Amino acid sequence: MRNEVTIHSGVSDNVYEMATDEGPAHDGERTVPSPLAYFATAMVACLMTQLRAFSKRLDVPLNDVSLVGRYHWQGTMVGRNPYETEPIGFDLDIELDTDAQLDDQKKLIDAAKKGCFIEQTLGQSNNIGHRLKIGDDWIDV
Repeated sequence: MRNEVTIHSGVSDNVYEMATDEGPAHDGERTVPSPLAYFATAMVACLMTQLRAFSKRLDVPLNDVSLVGRYHWQGTMVGRNPYETEPIGFDLDIELDTDAQLDDQKKLIDAAKKGCFIEQTLGQSNNIGHRLKIGDDWIDV
């Protein structure tokens, strides 16, 4: 179940190597984080990054950020068919180490939410295209 993934950044020429694995329930060996763990980390890290970046732009002093994310979903499995998943929602608990007033903290969080591409993507309906390579051609699936 282990996958070796190469990521080419669209923003720079950086290339990153990452691996994913699943636990024993999916016949994996849990040697590295699961795809879902990377997904959860990306959402939390995106918001944390925006909080840090926008604290400077909004002149809200920020010593540290702590964020805990909870992801709610359900899976359905009928017989031996592959299971299907359905997202229910996300909860993000934010702790800011700051002396800023509450209104300034709320303004900072609002700006960070709007600046986090991942949160903005998950907050709306999206079309996701899939293509399969057959010979030299790509077909929509």
